[in-house]
Amino acid sequence: MTNFSNSATVRMNGDPTRLEAWDHFVQVGLPSTKDEVWRYAPLHDFSLDQFASFEPLTNNAISARAAELLSGPSVHIVDGVVKSSNLPAGVTITSSTTPTTLDRSPVVERYAADTFALLAIALAPETLTLRIAPQTRLSQSIALVHETTAGVNFSLTQIVVGEGSYASFVEYFDGAPDALVVPLSEYSVAENASLEVITCQRLAHSAWHIARSTGYLERAASLQQSIIGLGAHYNRSRNDAHLLGAGAVNELRTTFLGSGTQVHDFRTRQYHVAGRTDSRLLSKGAVAGDSRCVYTGLIEIEKGAKRTDARQTNHNLLLSSTAHADSVPNLDIRENDVMCAHASTVGPLDELQRWYLESRGVPPREAERLLIEGFFTEMLVGAPAEIISGVSEDVTRVLSEELVG
Repeated sequence: MTNFSNSATVRMNGDPTRLEAWDHFVQVGLPSTKDEVWRYAPLHDFSLDQFASFEPLTNNAISARAAELLSGPSVHIVDGVVKSSNLPAGVTITSSTTPTTLDRSPVVERYAADTFALLAIALAPETLTLRIAPQTRLSQSIALVHETTAGVNFSLTQIVVGEGSYASFVEYFDGAPDALVVPLSEYSVAENASLEVITCQRLAHSAWHIARSTGYLERAASLQQSIIGLGAHYNRSRNDAHLLGAGAVNELRTTFLGSGTQVHDFRTRQYHVAGRTDSRLLSKGAVAGDSRCVYTGLIEIEKGAKRTDARQTNHNLLLSSTAHADSVPNLDIRENDVMCAHASTVGPLDELQRWYLESRGVPPREAERLLIEGFFTEMLVGAPAEIISGVSEDVTRVLSEELVG
């Protein structure tokens, strides 16, 4: 790790918080497959030194989809630094070189057990904070386009939604051949406010993507998240929600499409602190070729969180005989007066549905494509056309390269 360490030391610019995070990372070290939470990761392929370059390696233009998203209200972020912004009234953007958390806890202490979060805290060039003023109702979504041109991209993003406000964001990760991309995000949703975030990751299949987000929901607040993972060799996403006030609602949807030797690893935690809070988790995805997927979800209900209603559902579609899916739903309940449920399925395409389509004259390849697109449709509600067309394109590509081949 010598080359990476040398580059990292220059990157931190002597900031005490970032140096503390780096020192803690050095003590903790990289994870291994002996750690339960990393047992499915292809860490035998991983070395930080292969991502040692913090300087741009390419000047390639962003994709057409990313450019289209930037044509409206947006923020263009290149290698963790804001390049340009076009924001509506009621939204402000600030940046700081000193990392912080939205729950006001010490940032290194908050993420002490997360190796890659510590790296992001130490090495992200700035913390980007977007604030939506109280009683602001945004009519258009704001695009956050993350472009990677260097060997590594560490980014820290915070979204703060004021009381009684509504905001919608589309987050898009682009580029990154052979890069390590580690975004760390936090969302604070005030009383009677609503936030919707759709995140789409379409990185090169040689990249590594290790993301984490945490939402803090106050009384009667709502957070809707959709996570779409299509790219990267190893795509890991951990999404937490802390329901802190009565009436808070969290809806989380995660979806993925794996091909080749990709690994999609999704982890969720919906933490109910206050009573009369609701959470809904739906994870659906498909794997083809030699790819695999992992879903690990936790519903955690604190003592005193009475009348909580929490549901967790995971469906996995196997598109080849060598694809593999693991599903590990968990409940940790410390209160009696609650409603909780979890469900999980793993299996191939429904032969009866395929037979029905083929009996109506639909060719086999088209029948498979229609069934798979239908499987994903539920997960794309509210997504912009650029995201939907990207998923459709990848479904067609997987069918052409994996199923038909």
